[in-house]
Amino acid sequence: PMGSERMEMRKRQTSVQQELPGSAQPQQGAGNRASNACCFCWCCCCSCSCLTVRNEDEERARRMSQEARGESLPNCEESPKPTLEEVQCWSQSFDKLMKSPAGRNAFREFLRTEYSEENMLFWLACEELKKEVNKNLVEEKARLIYEDYISILSPKEVSLDSRVREVINRNMLEPTPHTFDDAQLQIYTLMHRDSYPRFMNSAVYKMLLQSLTDTSSEP
Repeated sequence: PMGSERMEMRKRQTSVQQELPGSAQPQQGAGNRASNACCFCWCCCCSCSCLTVRNEDEERARRMSQEARGESLPNCEESPKPTLEEVQCWSQSFDKLMKSPAGRNAFREFLRTEYSEENMLFWLACEELKKEVNKNLVEEKARLIYEDYISILSPKEVSLDSRVREVINRNMLEPTPHTFDDAQLQIYTLMHRDSYPRFMNSAVYKMLLQSLTDTSSEP
C-alpha cells in the first residue's frame, strides 16, 4: 500500500511539472507585448495609430515628390518622325531646332554623347514649371529643379554665373513658375553658342539627315 501511494505522488509531481512551462508561456507573451508598447499610447507599435498617421504622411509626400519629379524631368518627349524638310530647317536656326520636339530629342541625344545632357533636361524642366498652376506643385517642382540642377552638390549641376545664382536664391524664397527664367535663358544661350554648331556637324545629325534623304528618294 505504501509503495502504491508513493508511485501515485510521483505521477502527480510529474504531471504538475509538465504543466508548468505551458502555463508560464502566456505570461511571457504578455511581457513581450508590454515591452513593445508605444511610449505615446497603450497599443502595440505594430498597430499604433500615431505611427500609422505618420507613415501615411510620409508616403503621401513621397508620392507627391515622385509625381513632381517625373513631370519636371521627362525621360523622352513624344514626337512624330521628322520630315526631311523639318530636319533641314534645324540647320537654319537654333530656335527652329528647339521648337521641334523631334529636334529637341535629336539634340538631346547628341548632348548625351558630350556629357552635357543636363542642359537640355534643365531647360525642359523649366518649360514644365511654367505650365504649372498649382501653388504647392510649383514649390515642389522648383525645389526639385534646384536640387537637381542648381545645387553645387548635384552631379547634374548646370553652369551658371554668380549673378543668376543670386537671383535664383532670392526667387526660391517664394517660388513661382518663372523662378528660373534667367537661368533658363543663360543655358539656352550656352547651348546655342557652344553645342549647336557641333551638333550640326555631328554624326547624329548627318545620319538622320541621310536616312531621310534616302527614304525620300526611294520610288
